[in-house]
Amino acid sequence: MAKKRILLTNDDGYYSDGITTLYAALKDRFQVHIVAPDREQSASSHSLTLNRPLRVHKFDKNCYTTDGTPTDCVMLAIHLLFKKRRPDMIISGINHGANMGDDVTYSGTVAAAIEGSILRIPSMAVSMANYEPGTPMNRAAKFVTRLVESLDSMSLPPSTFLNVNLPRDNGRTYRKYEFTELGFRHYKDIVIHKTDPRGKAYYWIGGRPKWKTTRGSDFEAVQRGVVSISPLKLNFTDTDALASLSKLDFRL
Repeated sequence: MAKKRILLTNDDGYYSDGITTLYAALKDRFQVHIVAPDREQSASSHSLTLNRPLRVHKFDKNCYTTDGTPTDCVMLAIHLLFKKRRPDMIISGINHGANMGDDVTYSGTVAAAIEGSILRIPSMAVSMANYEPGTPMNRAAKFVTRLVESLDSMSLPPSTFLNVNLPRDNGRTYRKYEFTELGFRHYKDIVIHKTDPRGKAYYWIGGRPKWKTTRGSDFEAVQRGVVSISPLKLNFTDTDALASLSKLDFRL
């Protein structure tokens, strides 16, 4: 049986611990190709570069970098590297930090999985909560490998992708997981105004997330030390509102 072909990308950059560790865990069982940003692209969301040319650098047979976003990486890979035959799966991560609840709309990690779902390729985004430099990623990568091996048995529709958030590594093998819904974050963002040495204003967007602890949510599961696996899809249609609005007769 032919090995499953996997496209691996991220938004932390080609040299990040998350993607290099995950590549090492996957490459013996699967045919893995990396197309990743050459620099950090966190919070780039589902952006596509249209106002300048993209550069691609080939490191070896299966590894490439580009100066674009995670979405660019998927697009370039599908139209160049996988032009004759699409990958069997797209994995984005392992991200350095969580991507839960409302924050998935900002995430470049999740955006790569979204692009995969648009292309109807089975996809998942993987993140580690409370990541700090030097945190081991090998046990997280092994969990992802087991999850990939189980994906076919889930029988997910092509438009659905998985958003996986792992608690920070505590030295034990990841075993416990729950299928969850997106949580809710109370926005405590702040904009810091400063002045540079030349007297010109500049701004930093900062703040810390404050989560609502809701049973069955991704945040609540991760907070208890359990891996959260959320099935997501891109369709933003509010079907309840659509049904209600369809009954109204407006004169405009």
